[in-house]
Amino acid sequence: MTAALFKGAGLGLRRGMLPQLLQLAPGDVDFMEIAPENWIAVGGRFGRQFRELTERFPMVCHGLSLSIGSPAPLDEAFVRDVGAFLDVHGISLYSEHLSYCSDDKGHLYDLMPIPFTEEAVHYVAGRIRQVQDILQRQIAIEQVSYYAAPGQQMAEADFINAVLAESGASLLLDVNNIFVNSINFRYDPDEFLARLDLSDVAYIHIAGHYVEAEDLRIDTHGSAVIDPVWALLQAAYARIGPVPTLLERDFNFPPMAELLSEVARIRTCQADATSTGAMSVA
Repeated sequence: MTAALFKGAGLGLRRGMLPQLLQLAPGDVDFMEIAPENWIAVGGRFGRQFRELTERFPMVCHGLSLSIGSPAPLDEAFVRDVGAFLDVHGISLYSEHLSYCSDDKGHLYDLMPIPFTEEAVHYVAGRIRQVQDILQRQIAIEQVSYYAAPGQQMAEADFINAVLAESGASLLLDVNNIFVNSINFRYDPDEFLARLDLSDVAYIHIAGHYVEAEDLRIDTHGSAVIDPVWALLQAAYARIGPVPTLLERDFNFPPMAELLSEVARIRTCQADATSTGAMSVA
């Protein structure tokens, strides 16, 4: 199981929100999440502001470019750079996406779906173990939103469960991704959540998305969280208790008071789960 090294309700640290984040009072958020690629080797004014926040709030890292499913060799130098960054800033947890974003010709600048196959399970799990060996720590893997399923031979939930079991990674559970995928691929989000192995969840993501059409949602993190996604968060808490949960917002930043109201709603859901005695089960 992942050690409980942080708790409560968090907010993603984005450079566009730095002035507002620097004004937060202790207790406004319980932790923050950063993409290490955006901060490794950053100095000057931004580096000083970043360091001020890392000294005031617990941090977790959520990477963007590990490309765990890439056909290209693992970038071990990058993984070591991430490890050094984690050590310098005293960050315990590093998570990444169950996807790929590069090939042998370079970066693709998008999160591409990994085929849901037994062969891919073994390949990806091996690469996750390689990362964990270099970092000398367990990492968390997030199930992603996707818009095509090339070469699919397994159910998505079975694929995710198999990767987690073989790699020894924990799960970064994204409830918005479940909802987005359920619309785009026409499945029941509650049934999907019930099928996932939640025995080792590091933390949870919740976010908003864009309605492109009635049957097409785009995972943007650019709007407020909607009620069906809040309901999925509560369903997750009903199974595993009020694990740490982070609000993602990547652009269209509203006043900080609006974001803090969503952080407060996370805390309310966590308190409700605690008072109703949520079961901690897989």
